[in-house]
Amino acid sequence: MIYLLFALFGLLVALLLNVLADDLPARARVRRPHCTQCGHGFAPAGWLALGRLMFQGGHCPQCGRATARRAVALEIGLPFLFALLPLVFTRPGDLIFGALYTAILILIIITDLEHRLILHIVTFPSTLLALLGSFFVSHTNLKLALIGAVVGFVAFYLFFLLGQFLFGPGALGFGDVTLSMTMGAMLGFPYIVFALVIGILLGGVVSLLLVFTRRRARRSYIPYGPYLALGGLLMLWWGAEIFRWYIT
Repeated sequence: MIYLLFALFGLLVALLLNVLADDLPARARVRRPHCTQCGHGFAPAGWLALGRLMFQGGHCPQCGRATARRAVALEIGLPFLFALLPLVFTRPGDLIFGALYTAILILIIITDLEHRLILHIVTFPSTLLALLGSFFVSHTNLKLALIGAVVGFVAFYLFFLLGQFLFGPGALGFGDVTLSMTMGAMLGFPYIVFALVIGILLGGVVSLLLVFTRRRARRSYIPYGPYLALGGLLMLWWGAEIFRWYIT
């Protein structure tokens, strides 16, 4: 029963994330689900992308714009992911923290992939909230969360400067720096180091594959935020296991 409840909760979170992913990058007022093309507010039956597929033919009834595939994928995938939360996070504080920061990292992945934006309105409050949350979780504490935030910020700020020097402006966005800071506060030290290494390796491998397959030019922009966030998700969910594997 608990898994079904978390799956339903994940569906509601997916609804919220879809709205935020549409409105925040446009600097628009966050409001009820609506068409991003004409602004038409959907009736309750169409708030979910899955509802629009079932009851509205998968299109906006006002302008005919097709429902975004991302919205559908999120409403299918996130309930399954949230159903796993009670298996991974067994303490109440860890469970709430894990659900919150799973949602935040997924939002960051979406906005960076779709708009090349990691928004300060997301990362800065998330950093402060993670520091407060460090009192209620088992994987870190306030001291380690503060150290993690500093390490995350400084480490990726150096990468930011190096990218500017080697490849010019735009090689890395400053949002990557603030994301690294948020992840440091979320994970604490030393988990942030593992998350950054995982993210950098993932980003490097994918970037090389894209260059070798000629899908990207060598100096073209490739968003690093999603790979950093994936590293953060891995350490958030299985940080203790990864750390134990490393030290043994």
